[in-house]
Amino acid sequence: MYIEIDFNSDEAIYMQLHNQIILGIATSRFREGDSLPSVRQLADTIGINMHTVNKAYTILKQEGYLKVDRRRGAVIAIDVDRIRALTELKRELQVILAKSSCKNISRAEVHEMIDEIYGNYGGQENAVTIYR
Repeated sequence: MYIEIDFNSDEAIYMQLHNQIILGIATSRFREGDSLPSVRQLADTIGINMHTVNKAYTILKQEGYLKVDRRRGAVIAIDVDRIRALTELKRELQVILAKSSCKNISRAEVHEMIDEIYGNYGGQENAVTIYR
């Protein structure tokens, strides 16, 4: 398991871990049913506090990316409610796009960037649903 943590970043370590795991799922490094290291193992490997790993795992579980199995520990289990996910994404994009607008970044530049990034995650290109 490859997790990259920047100890000099202003972003909290638990959020970096959280984001790295989500990126791993999106890029198929982690797949449905894969077990993650135990809290203790991952904390020792990365060199961080167990509570930090536990916090990241707890948030991932709440968001529907993990489940805890008594025998296998933390397991990738993508169970995100689509409507809830779309609502959350819209809320986050509103802020990101407002920042982009303030910096005079064009719609075309944003679309190009989204296409580039989304292409890395094996998203469902043909399953397009438009919500208005």
